[in-house]
Amino acid sequence: MHFNLAKRLLLILLLFCALIQAHAQSKHTITGSVRSRATGESIIRATVVVKDRNIGVTTNDYGFYSLTLPDGHYTLIISAVGRQPETIPIDLTENIQLPTLLTEQGAQLQDVTITATARGRSLRGAQMGVEHITTKEIKSVPILFGERDVLKTLQFLPGVKAAAEGNSGLNVRGGATDQNLILLDEAPVYNAYHLLGFFSTFNSDAIKDVTLYKGGMPAQYGGRLSSVIDVRMNEGNNQETHVTGGLGLISAKLNLEGPIEKDKSSFLLTARRTYADMFLKLSKDSTKNKNSLYFYDLNGKLNFTLSDRDKLYISGYYGKDVLSSADIFGLNWGNTTATIRWNHTYNPRLFSNTSLIYSNYNYQIRFANSGNNFFVNSVLRDFNVKEEFQYYLNPRNNIKFGIHSIDHRLNPGAVTGGNDKTGINDTAFQVRYGWENAVYVSNDWKATDRLNISYGFRGEFFSPFGKGDLYTVDPAGKITDTLHNTTGKILTTYFNPEFRLAFSYQLNPTTSVKASYAGNTQNIHLLSPGSIGTPTDRYVLSNNMIRPETSHQVSLGYYKNLQDDKYELTVETYYKALTHQIDYRDGADVHTNDHIETELLYGKGRAYGIEWLLRKKKGDLTGWIGYTLSKSEKKIDGINNDQWYNAFQDRTHDISIVAMYRLNDKWNLSANWVYNTGNAISLPSGKYKSDDRTIYYYSERNGYRMPAYHRLDLGATVQLQHRPRFSSELAFGIYNAYARNNAYLITFRDKKNDPNQTEAVQTTLFSLVPFISYNFKF
Repeated sequence: MHFNLAKRLLLILLLFCALIQAHAQSKHTITGSVRSRATGESIIRATVVVKDRNIGVTTNDYGFYSLTLPDGHYTLIISAVGRQPETIPIDLTENIQLPTLLTEQGAQLQDVTITATARGRSLRGAQMGVEHITTKEIKSVPILFGERDVLKTLQFLPGVKAAAEGNSGLNVRGGATDQNLILLDEAPVYNAYHLLGFFSTFNSDAIKDVTLYKGGMPAQYGGRLSSVIDVRMNEGNNQETHVTGGLGLISAKLNLEGPIEKDKSSFLLTARRTYADMFLKLSKDSTKNKNSLYFYDLNGKLNFTLSDRDKLYISGYYGKDVLSSADIFGLNWGNTTATIRWNHTYNPRLFSNTSLIYSNYNYQIRFANSGNNFFVNSVLRDFNVKEEFQYYLNPRNNIKFGIHSIDHRLNPGAVTGGNDKTGINDTAFQVRYGWENAVYVSNDWKATDRLNISYGFRGEFFSPFGKGDLYTVDPAGKITDTLHNTTGKILTTYFNPEFRLAFSYQLNPTTSVKASYAGNTQNIHLLSPGSIGTPTDRYVLSNNMIRPETSHQVSLGYYKNLQDDKYELTVETYYKALTHQIDYRDGADVHTNDHIETELLYGKGRAYGIEWLLRKKKGDLTGWIGYTLSKSEKKIDGINNDQWYNAFQDRTHDISIVAMYRLNDKWNLSANWVYNTGNAISLPSGKYKSDDRTIYYYSERNGYRMPAYHRLDLGATVQLQHRPRFSSELAFGIYNAYARNNAYLITFRDKKNDPNQTEAVQTTLFSLVPFISYNFKF
């Protein structure tokens, strides 16, 4: 009896397996890559939709897609922003490879114009707080010196604020500048700014795509609390060779790209340099003609199609800034990155990307004192290995999983050239090491035609290691114990689980609501004692005293398309709770103290706000109005009587208005106006004399405000020539058109006539600044 029952169960199981197999055999997969017909570049976020059915996918960061359907006859519509859609009928009876080339609509001068994507956000997608930027959509907004700048363009979006006047540094949703993960072809860029922040590291001619995540970032990203700025470089034209370039008032750039082997491989090389220092050399004043103030950078990329399943990308960046005053002072800093990526398709549903990544940030300071030269050097170096898989389970489930390992080496600085006579001796800070590892998995699930859910998990592991001393510090900042790690072994490992959850529900064809939660961890911290960050600010790694920072952010959003998608309304609100936040003790010595733990205090933080964005996407007049109402605070024992106080980056109100007008086929006009509440600052409440020097006493941390900031920028672009083999344009305008004297820095000094009185001195960097640049392509 039991034998017969077993046979029946076995028969049922075999029939069930046969049904599954028959069902599986009735489905097949369409795979392919979407690329530009003109350049051969892969197209990110192109849509592949089955006509008359609510089924579709988008291409990944390498233009790849996979779509599994039951056997039958279908019509695919493949489209992307700025390209003519392709309609392709197919009979699906077996797995199909379908590479697709899309033709650009009205190809114009590739003058690296940058703005938020005209397509706007997806109503269906679960991801919140995400902005996509591309270099080939519409004309850029006018910015400082006319140098098109990705990071400055982001500053016009709600929830994103400039760190200071003229600065490319970003504060995203109340976060500090170091809480942004900035990636260039997956390589972290620790100081993404040139000329003390007036320009960003990224040469727009080399950029293909930029994605900003200011809300719940996907699980494949980690290591920062506030945002991710993922910058992807162009791959290079594999059809024909082109040269583009530009010449402005203070900078020039050149871009060369072309095929190595047509249709199979290509190269890209860009170079940029400012030449303000050349004008200084023309001066007859010896105190000026020996000064230097310039930067240069190089971008390069190679890509190879090795087979139908394999592609190889090699990219790199090198940039350097030089700032010096004759033989008295010198400051040099720069970034180097390199990335090797291998794409492999294991089968029609499984795509992988393997990356080897190198990043190096360093600075050197030179100064003269009593005939002696002193040098300070600092280096932050990373080696990365990343393995990521993307599995297209079915049209409703897209799964990503992978591992990520980073080896950090941090040399906080070394002072050389000192001697006992001057009272300054050679000092070498301890080199710190950290091993950061992560595993992650996520799934984008189309639960129903209206409900989309994205969920994921990321496990962050951090292990400080290496030979050196670790200190235990009491609440008063005194070292109570020293652990000598003579073997360099791992003494502790921090583990932080990070959960990600987001969903969107489409109320009707034009309206949706979204919500998300994201946990994040940060193990590398920037210590900036001043109100304005500089390239010499000090980085530290988590250790036995400095614990990993964490954040938990919840967001809620409402999205509405108006007047046949002519307008787009977005409202997002958020609350972010932070732990293990770091601030300084009063009178802290950051740059010369190797025992940095004695200068730090720890506590918690919070940031919350609401963001409005109304965007006009169609017509000759386009642009947007953005407004942010927000708060960012800290609560740290030992500061402000252990009460909540404003973070430096706290600003109550932030408004941006951006407008672009297409006057005719040749002329485009643009303007933007910004307003924001001044940053929180500390003002002295008293002073005293010591050795004939005035020492100011501060009783409250960040209890006052800088003056409100606002300005108007105007710009225009005229196309001079547009021929098949040569195009050119002239861009000009005015930064700060009504010459507002915005405060960059406020300092204090004794009044000349009455030293007992104190006066505030405001430093203003830029009044009205005209700009003009000439761009060409052939």
